[in-house]
Amino acid sequence: MNHDLTQWLTWLDDEYPDMLGKTIELANINSGSLNVAGVNSVGDKLKEYAQVLGGKIETLPVSPYELLDANGVLQSLPLGDAVRISKRPEAPLQVFFCAHMDTVFAIDSDFQTVTWLDDETINGPGVSDLKGGIIVMLKAIETLERSPYADRIGWQILFNPDEEIGSPGSAALIQDAAKTAHLGMIYEPSFPDGNLAGARKGSGNFSVKATGKAAHAGREHHLGRNAIRAMCDFVSQLDDLNGQREGVTINPGFIEGGGAVNIVPDLCVFRFNIRLEQPEDEAWCLEHIQRLLTDINNRDGLELELFGGFGRKPKVLSPTNTRLFELAQECGSNLGMKIEWLPTGGCCDGNNLAAAGVPNIDTLGVQGGKIHSSDEYMKVRSLTERAKLSGLMLLKLASSEDIRWLTDAKNSCAGEH
Repeated sequence: MNHDLTQWLTWLDDEYPDMLGKTIELANINSGSLNVAGVNSVGDKLKEYAQVLGGKIETLPVSPYELLDANGVLQSLPLGDAVRISKRPEAPLQVFFCAHMDTVFAIDSDFQTVTWLDDETINGPGVSDLKGGIIVMLKAIETLERSPYADRIGWQILFNPDEEIGSPGSAALIQDAAKTAHLGMIYEPSFPDGNLAGARKGSGNFSVKATGKAAHAGREHHLGRNAIRAMCDFVSQLDDLNGQREGVTINPGFIEGGGAVNIVPDLCVFRFNIRLEQPEDEAWCLEHIQRLLTDINNRDGLELELFGGFGRKPKVLSPTNTRLFELAQECGSNLGMKIEWLPTGGCCDGNNLAAAGVPNIDTLGVQGGKIHSSDEYMKVRSLTERAKLSGLMLLKLASSEDIRWLTDAKNSCAGEH
């Protein structure tokens, strides 16, 4: 292996103003998951930024997002387009890069613009999660393209529009990329201290619609069937499942129903999230949920209907994935960065990719914190540092005489599931 690879990273020092400017430009565009125009505006910017890479650029519509609204009606909501960029599909090593364009901040959010907290820190919607990561990724790929080793790696970038709502529309695009990818590099923010996320919990999002029977609360209360009471019983018993299985947590997150208090309510809608550590936990959860539903559905005049499911499998680390982390650790050491990887309860597109059999690191983005809140921040100098980290990883892979540990073990993640 060529040990003088850091010479190909020095150009990034002069790129800092450009990286910072583009991060701020992207963060000042509202791209809440359901803001189609905003997400597509970000996509248009990224197609401009990526021109220098010389890849094939595609704009891909994704399936709409289905959401049970507070009235118990299943809505089909449009999503922005995905952007896919690819180059050298014939190369011996294929790398899949992924970064999402959407944020958790809706178009009517009060949190819309970037401000400076101090000389080293900016605050803004998506600066860490993950618009800064997008710029890190693009500069890392450009580093590869500027080197003499570029021909040894083919790559595909997916900018998806819906990660913050579980990637329901873009999951099929990730699955498609997994057919040819040997490894994945995903640009969620690192932990605030710069460390990486290792094993991740899986996640499921569910909705329940309770239907009862309306009646006058005074004259004919006995004829009514209270949907709110039925749902409260379900929620209480569901929450009692917490602590019964190691690594499984259930979070009741939304409930709405009823109206005028002189009417027995005939409708209630409830949404909840489940996190789990092992793939087999899914069956345990579904069995207990079905038992609770059946118990209430056996009551006269009441019906509970379940929607949703487990969208992301737990990310269980394979030996190949661990070796990929060790490569990141080695590259970090070369750059004066101490890097460890730690388990987390959060999930992302790295879960989807691992479930499809592709080892990946999914926190290669910037250093920052307090994501998903109006206090979200990014350490601005991490733009250069993290671009160098990914750039060096790519250069070491491209210049290596032995990549069989990746190409021969492509399906090791799926094999262990």
